[in-house]
Amino acid sequence: MIKSSAQKGFTIVELIVVVAIIGVLASVALPQFQNFAKRAKMSEVILAATACRTLISEVYQLSGQDSVAAGAWGCESSASTSKYVASVETDADGKISVTAQNIGRGIDGYVVTLVPADSAGALTYTPYGTVKRWICGSTVLGTSVPDKYLPASCRGL
Repeated sequence: MIKSSAQKGFTIVELIVVVAIIGVLASVALPQFQNFAKRAKMSEVILAATACRTLISEVYQLSGQDSVAAGAWGCESSASTSKYVASVETDADGKISVTAQNIGRGIDGYVVTLVPADSAGALTYTPYGTVKRWICGSTVLGTSVPDKYLPASCRGL
C-alpha cells in the first residue's frame, strides 16, 4: 500500500490575509515616502540659495555701499538653474526667493525664502553689517511651500 504524503503549502485564506496586510502597510507607507521624496528635492532648492547666501553675507560685511538694488546682488537668475529651481531672486535687503519647479503638486511654482538676520531678527541692509544667521521658510517672510515639504532646517523662525 502506498501512503500519500501530506500536502504542504498555504491556503487561499492565508494568502488573502497576507496580501491584505501588505496592502494596508503600503497605503500607509506610500504617502510618507512621497513626502520624503519631495523634501529631498526641496533640499536642492534650498541649496540653490547657497551661492546667494555667501555673496550677500560678504556684501553686508565688506561693502561700504549705501544700498544695493533689488536683483543686483550678483547671484540672481530669472531662468531655470537646475531641474528643481525655476528662478532665484533677491530684494534690496538681501532676502532670497527661490521658485521651485518639477517637484510635484503642491510645490511647483511656490517660493522658498531665506532672509539674512542677526541675533534679534531679520536685517535691513546697512553698510558693514553682520549676518549672523539665515531665517528660512517662514510664511511671514514670504515662503509659500508648506512646512511638511521643507527640510527640517528650513521650517520657520
